[in-house]
Amino acid sequence: MEKILTAKEVSQFLKLSESTIYKLAFSGEIPAFKVGDSWRFELEEIQKMIRDYKKRGRRKDLSEDSEKK
Repeated sequence: MEKILTAKEVSQFLKLSESTIYKLAFSGEIPAFKVGDSWRFELEEIQKMIRDYKKRGRRKDLSEDSEKK
């Protein structure tokens, strides 16, 4: 069973303000879904998002290194 988090829990996990989490959820920049008027987040999706950001950052760094040669 997947762990579902509130915006407050995600803000603590990512060390961001709760208002930033709401903005990211509303804009679609962070995986989220609404239950009634409340935003909810799957922990596994948040962790996947973090891994994907890390991979993109590494790829960017690698491509910049190869351009310098």
